[in-house]
Amino acid sequence: MFMDRHARLLAGSTMLSGHAPETKDEDPTATVLAEIKKAVEDVSKGWEEYKSTNDQRLKEIEKKGAADPVTTDKLAKIEKTLGDFEGLNQKLVAIEKVNADAKKERDELELKLNRMSLAGANPEQKKAELKKRVNTWGMGVLRALILGEPNLSQDERKAIEDVRAEYKALSVTDDTTGGYLAPVEYVQEIIKGITEVSPVRSLVRVRTTANKSIQIPKRTGQFAAQWVSEQGPRTETDGLRYGMVEIPTHEIYALIDISQQNLEDSAFDLEAELSSESEEQFSVAEGAAVVSGNGVGKPQGFLDGGAGLGSTNSGSAATIADVNGQADGIITLFHSLKTGYVRNAKWALNRTTLGSVRKLKDTDKQYIWMPGVANGVPNTILGAPYVEVPDMPNENANAYPMAFGDFERGYTLVDRIAMALLRDPYTQATAGNIRFIFRKRLGGQVTLSEAIRLLKCST
Repeated sequence: MFMDRHARLLAGSTMLSGHAPETKDEDPTATVLAEIKKAVEDVSKGWEEYKSTNDQRLKEIEKKGAADPVTTDKLAKIEKTLGDFEGLNQKLVAIEKVNADAKKERDELELKLNRMSLAGANPEQKKAELKKRVNTWGMGVLRALILGEPNLSQDERKAIEDVRAEYKALSVTDDTTGGYLAPVEYVQEIIKGITEVSPVRSLVRVRTTANKSIQIPKRTGQFAAQWVSEQGPRTETDGLRYGMVEIPTHEIYALIDISQQNLEDSAFDLEAELSSESEEQFSVAEGAAVVSGNGVGKPQGFLDGGAGLGSTNSGSAATIADVNGQADGIITLFHSLKTGYVRNAKWALNRTTLGSVRKLKDTDKQYIWMPGVANGVPNTILGAPYVEVPDMPNENANAYPMAFGDFERGYTLVDRIAMALLRDPYTQATAGNIRFIFRKRLGGQVTLSEAIRLLKCST
């Protein structure tokens, strides 16, 4: 209903601003800059408060054997606030689109009220009168909800009655008294929930090929240099060996049947919609395979047992922390990787595990997670950046919730054919359907196992 919708709109805006609603447009640029500045400030302040609260929780556990529920609840709320800024961390710059709904609602309201008697006024008088009536009606609606209509001023009661009179005369609840004249608006936008896609392509090395597989020569053995005297005998320093790593490509597909009439009559470009959905689902499957695929008809994941990656125990049976609640296992993993790989190394973990990492300290009582958004650099764990990979497992007994290494050197992803579409109008023609087949070919596997190490939840 016109009156109800705008009553809620103006009531909400009035409570936020503390005065009657205005029709003046906001500056979108200033709004976005203010939001970014506030985000940076909130991350910095939130992290300091998080450290203080977590320190209090640890002291309570040490003193009483358990944390105070109030402290735990407070820590969870701060954790949620920090987690809300992870999108900003991953992109470093997050610019939110300015919402124009408020302006649209005000424009609709102005159009409705224009139908009231404003004839004969010059433009300036008309604008001033309109603004006055809008503000009077909006304040009247708010005060009526809080104080009741008998307590309104005469002008406020009149403004509300004017709107009610129009509402009664142009009722849309009965089709025959005006409902047929008030069509609904069909929004050509599909509401979609978030599909978590693993950003593994930003971690690993990606190659393209025009063949069914690729082969990469690999050094499998080294000789050892020998010391010798000035005229001592010299023998061959044997041991240098080479091998070959082959990465085959595999196929992934999606098959969808759509009726011919649906394609003809739909308000959407269904072929484009299917392409978008297929591309998204291919990315989901690809990310899962790069993490945990078994290499049979799909890429081999770096968590697969056959990948040969080394691991470090966390120090406790089912969590990433050790038995003392510290990050000794993670620190050991960090230093187990060769220095040459650490320079370009990143952590891979999911969002739940990241929440646990934020609580951990080293033996010097320093937090291993540090914010970096405020300084224009990524957040870090022990000084190394991390990537949220939703396909990584949660903390659990014998699970591998964290990986650390130079993924570009350790894992190779091969693209053979980008997503291709086959439109088949014949196979299902007798049923009145058109068949769409989407396919893609790619492969991947660990090519240098020593470049990546895993953290295992184990003692």
